[in-house]
Amino acid sequence: MPDKRIGFIQTDAAINPGNSGGPLLNASGEVIGMNTAIIQGAQGLGFAIPIKAAQQVAKELISTGQVEHAYLGIEMATLTPDVKQQINSNNNSNIRVTVDRGVAIINVVPASPAAASGLRPGDVIQKINNQPIIQSEAVQEFVQNARVGGLLQMEINRNGQILNLSVKPGNMPVQKLR
Repeated sequence: MPDKRIGFIQTDAAINPGNSGGPLLNASGEVIGMNTAIIQGAQGLGFAIPIKAAQQVAKELISTGQVEHAYLGIEMATLTPDVKQQINSNNNSNIRVTVDRGVAIINVVPASPAAASGLRPGDVIQKINNQPIIQSEAVQEFVQNARVGGLLQMEINRNGQILNLSVKPGNMPVQKLR
């Protein structure tokens, strides 16, 4: 599945292994995206990178020769009363949350920017840069728009206690192909 960090455009344009890529056009013939990915086994289901994101990547490649993607290193879940109950009733985990709204941190990658800032599994993100957070997509958007090495101010709920942490996004680790 495509990386969830980019707001992909879902398309029925034919994208096949070996010939993927190329522009996605709207009815007026304007380029609105770059066809880039498919889901295996989902006949005719493709995804395109929005053109503004592709232009931003191209500009960064031209000016610096590389592209940085801000990264925290957390696995998270949007809280609802049902999700809270599922988390708290999981006997295989010691994570417990005390609130019904926000974004629960389920896992923190060791040696990640999130770990370095003090974020822990069970923390609930309630604000980033003073903006209320109720969905994981909002966290993704803040991180995606952050500069590597910049700061995100987070208000978290840890077992009923409100904490304010400064989190410095790092550059997303590169996975090497074998």
